[in-house]
Amino acid sequence: MRPLYKIGAFGAALAASFAAAYGIGDAVSPLSPDTGGAGGHEPAAHSSPAPGDTAPGNTTPGGLQISQNGYTLDLRTPRVPAGEPAALRFVIRDADGRPVTDYRREHEKDLHLIVASRDLTTYRHLHPTRTADGTWTTRTTLPDPGGYRVLADFTPAAEREGLTLGADLAVSGTYTPDTLPAPATTTTVDGYEVTLDGTLKAGGASDLTFTVRRDGEPAALQPYLGAYGHLVALRSGDLAYLHVHPHEEAHGTAASGPKVAFSATAPSRGTYRLFLDFRTGGEVHTAAFTVRADEQPAPTAEQRPDKSHDEQAPHGH
Repeated sequence: MRPLYKIGAFGAALAASFAAAYGIGDAVSPLSPDTGGAGGHEPAAHSSPAPGDTAPGNTTPGGLQISQNGYTLDLRTPRVPAGEPAALRFVIRDADGRPVTDYRREHEKDLHLIVASRDLTTYRHLHPTRTADGTWTTRTTLPDPGGYRVLADFTPAAEREGLTLGADLAVSGTYTPDTLPAPATTTTVDGYEVTLDGTLKAGGASDLTFTVRRDGEPAALQPYLGAYGHLVALRSGDLAYLHVHPHEEAHGTAASGPKVAFSATAPSRGTYRLFLDFRTGGEVHTAAFTVRADEQPAPTAEQRPDKSHDEQAPHGH
């Protein structure tokens, strides 16, 4: 997936619209379950980015728009209850409103679905199934009430470049936002210690390397979605979906590790949440990190190109 081979005044506007839509501007407020069933959600008007927005190497983040390049994410289940298994249903529509039923396969799947809470403390990487009429369905349990973002990452068969479209999802109940965990370079998940080496730089690509160990010993990483790890990076505030590319693809069933590396592009300064999926012993684990992206330092005098020959004053006559 692209970001996964795939950001600055969106945050305030999104936060304001979200508070108005779901009434969770206060620290604690109720959210009501959807009483109208899964249907009735109209697709948004189409909008198109500036030329080149989907070109390779572009830093424009995905997931901020429900509609782009003539395609729309029609989320048929805009609300689900907290703590209960629920089915999420959605349709990808083309510019004529017809369901898209033909996709390019990316990282072993036609479509990847990310569901993340607005406070970035709950994360799901899901692979829904599609019926003949173009309806995608997946089941999940979201533990805490509040606002969530649904991000669909896919490439229509008619297109060369993929898209990441996003829509808001409400999980009913009394909402108390959690505090984003502090930045750290090491975390533990399911008995595995995962260490992050590298700094996320704003305005350019950064190399990020993760090392997985268990009881101090290197872990054998099994192929997962065509690589030895899968990384999703989301910006705190608007949940913009970053461009992330793995350094190495996986072929066959041979294990690798304990390191897995990625190139990530952060389009702005700010706080980001990284979610690393890796598989060991046939099980998929998710390690989460909070990182801060700062501007790249200005080049030193030694790093700046020598322009002395170009900038000499003209000779007098």
